[in-house]
Amino acid sequence: MDEADSGARIDRVLAQAIPSLSRSRLQVWIADGLVSIDERVIKTASHRVQAGDQIAVFAAEAPEAMAFAPEAMALNVVHEDTDVFVINKPAGLVVHPAAGNWSGTLLNGLLHLDAQLARIPRAGIVHRLDKDTSGLMVVARSLQAQASLVEQIKQRAVNRRYIAFTHRAPTPGAGTIDQPIGRDPRNRLRMAVLAGGKPAVTHYRLVAREAEGTTARIHCSLETGRTHQIRVHLAAVACPLVGDALYGGRPITVEGERIERQALHAARLAFDSPGTGARLSFAAPLPDDLAHLARSLRLDRDLKTQGDFADDSWPT
Repeated sequence: MDEADSGARIDRVLAQAIPSLSRSRLQVWIADGLVSIDERVIKTASHRVQAGDQIAVFAAEAPEAMAFAPEAMALNVVHEDTDVFVINKPAGLVVHPAAGNWSGTLLNGLLHLDAQLARIPRAGIVHRLDKDTSGLMVVARSLQAQASLVEQIKQRAVNRRYIAFTHRAPTPGAGTIDQPIGRDPRNRLRMAVLAGGKPAVTHYRLVAREAEGTTARIHCSLETGRTHQIRVHLAAVACPLVGDALYGGRPITVEGERIERQALHAARLAFDSPGTGARLSFAAPLPDDLAHLARSLRLDRDLKTQGDFADDSWPT
């Protein structure tokens, strides 16, 4: 260590010596015990260096490096052929790696399921569900299949239908919410109905309401797929999702079970097979937490034995 740096903080000295790394990243490395002075580990970023100190840095692998690492996980594969996987995603599983979730995502699990997906952008994922939304997703297994599915989504040929449990019932009981969505300027974690936002269209139908009118089951279908679209649109008509604190919902407890995640499930998915052109349709029953909610509040009157809801309950 040069005389000129004597008395300086070790994180500042390292930031000057290694300009390719941010000071915050170096502070994490220091806290993790990856920096030593004269073979003595230093864990305090404010440590003052002295002339003649021999500083060693043991480079840590950036968490981003794990973003495309295969990870074994129990995925619920509803359908598999040479062109696609159809996955029933559980609530709590992040779809894409991002800050705070560089591993343990659906993408990591898909790469373990099929190593060939590493050759496809986003491991074949062509649409997403929020972390705490459960239900069906289609994943392409080839570049050709991905191109087909992306075009089908663009042409609105992919049918996506959702079951939502909301505080209050919408008026009227069936309709279309056609309001643009953009990033909320007051809270960057949220989306909002905004003039100048991207076009967003949600069709909905009220199917059942709880006797006291405080909770309802709504079926939705999408023409567009904006971030948080159903959550934003239903909140905009004063019907926020049960458990969706970000958009004005709140947890509820029914018969001893607490629902704290947004009560939204991607229940049906239909698209044309990229390989054969045949129409493929899939249904995913409500997961246990939402099935319990529906039963307890008697919002399941048209529930069929396989856990799917009657065809005529869906908006067109």
